[in-house]
Amino acid sequence: MQNLAGIKVMVIDDSNTIRRSAEIFLGQAGCEVILAEDGFDALAKISDHHPDVIFVDVMMPRLDGYQTCSLIKKNPKFKATPVIMLSSKDGLFDRARGRMVGSDEYLTKPFTKDSLLQAVGVHANHA
Repeated sequence: MQNLAGIKVMVIDDSNTIRRSAEIFLGQAGCEVILAEDGFDALAKISDHHPDVIFVDVMMPRLDGYQTCSLIKKNPKFKATPVIMLSSKDGLFDRARGRMVGSDEYLTKPFTKDSLLQAVGVHANHA
């Protein structure tokens, strides 16, 4: 298993189950995990924690994943922070829309521990 110790990863998802499993997978790999329930919650925490990698669910109430990603990428301080979209839909349109708002990758849910850690490994090294 790759060592991802010290990498700060934020997981934004309105599903408690998804947040918990991501937290467990990432925690086992040594990541520091910051959890947020929605885009508004996340935007408040991003400035406090400065995560290295951000996972954001596409389908969330109030502020969806595309809007959240767009707001993160518009902030000069976080423009370079990798944002990975999480979605249960694996459509071409969804991927394209994710790219349009500046996302760096698109993971389909349910994700595996390996796909989650691999995404962190790839993107944290570019940050």
